[in-house]
Amino acid sequence: MSRSDDRRKSFNALILAGSRGGVDPVAEYAGVGDKAMIEIGGRTMLARVADAVRGAGAVRIVVVASAPVVRRHAEDLGLEVIDAAAGPSASAGRGFDLLGAPLLVTTADHALLESDWVNRFVADVPGDADVAVLLARRDTIEQAVPETRRTYLRFADGAWSGCNLFYLATPRAASAITLWQSVESDRKRPWRIVRRLGPTLLLRYLLGRLTLAAGLAQIGKLAGVRAAMVPSPFGLAAVDVDKPADLDLVRRLVGDAR
Repeated sequence: MSRSDDRRKSFNALILAGSRGGVDPVAEYAGVGDKAMIEIGGRTMLARVADAVRGAGAVRIVVVASAPVVRRHAEDLGLEVIDAAAGPSASAGRGFDLLGAPLLVTTADHALLESDWVNRFVADVPGDADVAVLLARRDTIEQAVPETRRTYLRFADGAWSGCNLFYLATPRAASAITLWQSVESDRKRPWRIVRRLGPTLLLRYLLGRLTLAAGLAQIGKLAGVRAAMVPSPFGLAAVDVDKPADLDLVRRLVGDAR
């Protein structure tokens, strides 16, 4: 059996549902204590995400949580729970230490997530990849949901937005998490990020000569892994709930009038 076949057969899932502290504007807008507890279509966002990864065949599902109410809710849903670390990358590392590879990582605010999207992503991960990320082109997103406003990264092969789905295919993916932690710790010191990624990569990006696949491959080399991007045919996969306007949009899409 090939590694690709193994990947389709069995994987674990990690749902990031921690918080950075302070008042979350989306949770405040929805009138709940934690964003993961926002109800959409009669189910919390955490429950919707858990149902999607369970439906895709995840063997173990672990939730990374910081708020007690989220921990209790996750346990009521029959999910394992671990404590959140200082940030998303450290939390992902903690989950990877527990679950190992292959591991699907997503977030509790991915309220529209569907099992089919997960299955398609996992099936499309290149067989030699240690880590993969799902992204969607701007035209694919705007065709599916013209009214959304996403953050796009502009590359030579188009503008892309992340879909909050990552696949840690092999044990070597731990090195990618280490690089992620380094970049996250330097987010307020961009010169360090530039120094870490190298001026050549940055210059190619600024000149519009860098494709997304080439950029990810180069970043993967810095971490000592094979990194790949997987283009999503599902534009809605790029829609998460980062802002109150996103919540209104998602509720309209699922027919949850409020």
